[in-house]
Order: sequence, then C-alpha cells, then structure tokens
Amino acid sequence: MKALLLICDGMADRPVHELANKTPLEIANKPNMDWLAKHGICGIMDTIAPGVPPGSDTAHLAILGYDPYEVYTGRGPFEAAGAGIDLKPGDVAFRANYATVDRNMVITDRRAGRIQGTEPLADAISRIKLSDAKFVFKSTVGHRATLVLKGEGLSHEVSDTDPHDVGKKPLPVRPLLKEEESAGPSYPIIAGGMRKYVIRRNRAMKTAKILNEFSKKAHEVLKTHPLNLEREKQGLPPANYVLLRGGGIVPKLKPFQEKFSIKGGCVAAAALVKGVCRLAGMTVVDVPGADGSVRTDLDAKAGAALKLLEDHDLVLLHVKGFDEAGHDGNARAKIELIERTDSMLGKFIDAVDIITVAVDHTTPVSLKNHSGDPVPVLIYGPGVRTDDVQTFGERAVARGGLGRIRGKDLMPIIIDLIGKSEKFGA
Repeated sequence: MKALLLICDGMADRPVHELANKTPLEIANKPNMDWLAKHGICGIMDTIAPGVPPGSDTAHLAILGYDPYEVYTGRGPFEAAGAGIDLKPGDVAFRANYATVDRNMVITDRRAGRIQGTEPLADAISRIKLSDAKFVFKSTVGHRATLVLKGEGLSHEVSDTDPHDVGKKPLPVRPLLKEEESAGPSYPIIAGGMRKYVIRRNRAMKTAKILNEFSKKAHEVLKTHPLNLEREKQGLPPANYVLLRGGGIVPKLKPFQEKFSIKGGCVAAAALVKGVCRLAGMTVVDVPGADGSVRTDLDAKAGAALKLLEDHDLVLLHVKGFDEAGHDGNARAKIELIERTDSMLGKFIDAVDIITVAVDHTTPVSLKNHSGDPVPVLIYGPGVRTDDVQTFGERAVARGGLGRIRGKDLMPIIIDLIGKSEKFGA
C-alpha cells in the first residue's frame, strides 16, 4: 500500500471575529478535504501534549513517531541538515533569521520583510573570521538561515539572541548553566560530579563568547552590504542583523525504515522539515518552485510526491505557507492557500491507497504565534472505520472516531493501516 501524509503547517486556527467567528479552515471552499473527511475517520490531535504549543521541529518529530521528550536536542541540527550541511560530533548548529534593527539596535522586523534572495548576504557572512572557531553559514528559504559552529570544546547549552518580538534589542548569548558556586542545592549530580559540570559550563561560556563575536561581526558586514543599501533606497527593511536560536547537537534517531519497516520520503521546502526527515533516514527531494511561502508551487510538489511514491511506501508532503499567513495575521492568505492545497490534494485521491491530512500546530491569526490548541486530522483509505463527520474543520472533526490522540500516536495508526504493524504480546 502507498500512503500520503500531508502536513499543513500552522493551518489550524481559532475562531476569527472578521470571519463570523469561524476559522479559515471552516470558511474555505475545500471539497476534497471535506470528501476525505466524510469517507474517512477524523479526530483532533495534541501534537506534543494538551496545552503545549509545539515548535515545528518537535511537532514533526512527534508526527513521525518519535517522542520529542526523549530525542530532541534543539532546532539547529534539523535546520542545518535540511540545508545540506554534514554535521559531525562536536558541531553545534543554530537556526538563524535575517532581521532588521534600527540605529539603536532595536528589532523592527524579525524577518526583514520576508526577504528573498539572501545568498549574497550569506556569502559575505561566510568570509567572517572568528577568533576561536570555524563556522558554516547558509541561507535556506526566505529570511531563514542556519549557522554551524565547528571546533573543539563547544556547547549547545547557550541562550538565544532572538527575543521573539519586535521593539526589543537582540539578546546577548549567555551560558544556560549556573555558576558552580551559586548552583546551591540544585547542583547537578552527574557522573564525575563538579569537575564535569565545570567543564560543561566552560564550554558554554566559550561558545557564548564566539556567538556574541559572530553577531557583532555579521551586523557590521550586513549593514553596509550593497543588497541592503539597495533595499533601503527602495523603502524595504534591510536584512542587517542575524538572530540566532535553537542551538543543538545531532540527535540520535532510530532510522524511520528500521523503526516502522517502511520506506519513507519527504517533499518539503522548509529546511527544518527536510532536516527532520533527513536525520530520520528518509529520502528528501528538492523541488524547483517550492519556496515555503503562500505562493509555493503546489503542482510541482504534488508531482514530486507522486514520483517518490513509485518506490516509497509513505511520503510526507509538507506545505509551509499557512504558518507564514498565521504569523502575519493574514486570514485571507490562509483561506486562499487552503483552497489551493485542496485542489492539489485531488491529484492523490485515486492515486494513493491511504491519505492522511494533518496539521503540526495551530497558528492563530489573532496571536501571530503558535498556540497549544489541538489540531484536526483525517485518515482515508481501505480498512478505515468511517465516522459521521461531514466536513474537515477544527470543531467538526472533534466528534470523529479517532477521538483525541497525541502526535506520536499518528504514525503507528498509519502503519497499522498499511499492514506493517507488529503484534504486541504472544
């Protein structure tokens, strides 16, 4: 059997006043999703746990059947792997945003106007010399980039520079470990005791110093870069600062095929999702025209997914633009992308045995951020016990036969429908 797992990143929402207290998903014209809901089984899903707003990284780990609380080591490694950077033991990776700061170093735009075509900026940054480490810096999609530090004695136990809000200054990087003399009763009791703790903190202090040096030098390079000077002439926000977050080391993931006995593939534009799938050992393809925005080429992505399904059991097809619209507070853009995605979904109904439509997290346009609301999910295919849900929406699916599941429950359910699950017990 062949299975499609369509992940609509951030598509779920809360009731929107301007939409008569309905959600974009409830308002949108989506005949294919509604048909699949009517002829499949539906439910709601807490990707991590009830009330916990998931990051896209932890959400996708859970959806692929991994427990984020056991395997998550930070966002950075997934971003780097998705950008094609080969990570080695000892490397520390970070997610980066091109951002805009004013002359007082106050952040005015965390995404530099959702800038595109940042490769010249990355090339300029890559020529920076740091005093105590080497690094790799790559642009990925839009305002996104990734930084990997390489060297001896580095640590991922450091804070972010990204305050996750405008109107604030970038934060200085600090070690996340307490000073040994002030650790008090909570002092970690680990193998090797105080000595190992001091080593860890010294590495974190060293890494924090390197990152603060990088931030300063990157700003100096970016603020006079010709691309940014031209953007300022055009009245566009310059990408004159690099915000860092999500430092981490390579996680230990059991290969997806070994874990579930099926061959998995991935079609995505977002480096993060590509990285999660790549580190899980899945086949990841690049699709020209897929840019992770609300304007992404969905036909090209569908074609790539169908091609990949020829020799793979399951393909994860990721659509990112809903999250962008949610963060921008743009309900209309969400609705339009839902309708375009629904049209694309029609290509799979007669071509694939099992179709799952799921959302990784809720990104309400009212919050412009992720929330802990449960997300809708549907599964269609032979052997599915249908329910009486007639439409695919946040409230309608709550009455469905799947009930309320966790993110890490979804993949075992799909695997069972494919016929690859193993009996528990004699």
